[in-house]
Amino acid sequence: MQILLTNDDGVFAPGLRALRKELRRLGDVTVIAPAMEQSGVGHSITLLEPLVVKQVDDEDGAPSGWMVEGSPADSVKLAVCELLPRPPDLIVSGINSGANAGINVLYSGTVAAAIEGAFFQITSIAVSLELAEHFDYPRAARHATNVIERILKQNPPNGSLFNINIPSHVRGEPKGVRVVPMGVGRHGEGFERRRDPRGRTYYWMTYSPPFHLEGPETDVTSLCEGYVTVTPLHFDLTRHDLLHEVNRWDLGAK
Repeated sequence: MQILLTNDDGVFAPGLRALRKELRRLGDVTVIAPAMEQSGVGHSITLLEPLVVKQVDDEDGAPSGWMVEGSPADSVKLAVCELLPRPPDLIVSGINSGANAGINVLYSGTVAAAIEGAFFQITSIAVSLELAEHFDYPRAARHATNVIERILKQNPPNGSLFNINIPSHVRGEPKGVRVVPMGVGRHGEGFERRRDPRGRTYYWMTYSPPFHLEGPETDVTSLCEGYVTVTPLHFDLTRHDLLHEVNRWDLGAK
């Protein structure tokens, strides 16, 4: 099996290296990822500047893939359209440093890279690790790869899209795996108002990820309870349940 591995933390990120090591159990892994950290860029693509690509080598000097001076979505587009001899069988994005659960899915470059893979009708999986003072990437990579292997055994349709979040090691070993919907509640967001040395006002975004959260079972609540979460996603944002009703409105449409 040919696996494309990407991320939004940059091609040299420790989470990517740990996941690459584990994914080699499942097939041949090629890394094509952004040259620099791209956290929070969402599904941005580069239109007005050239995309510079450089080869990346293993510690022993053997080629392992490419770094792209662009976004995570750019990296996947280039991989599938130009850099790989054929489309991969699987695309994995991660491991991200910090969970991509709840509404953070909409901002995430990690998830966007997986969505881009699903655009090409390739099964794609985003993997993120809950925020902590220290990250245990090898542990997270083992858990993630075990879940990915189980997903693949079910032979999901081409273009299937999954989002996996791994609880921090400070919660102990995961209690299990839960398949849960994406949470849509807002929590822990704000801005800190400051002044720079020249007296100008600026704002710095703050974020406090929840460690305990109650409510309907979602990826956020289950992660807080110490479970690995798996959420099937899709990129069709249409409210199909409202199409018939809105068609009846007098909007001047013909």
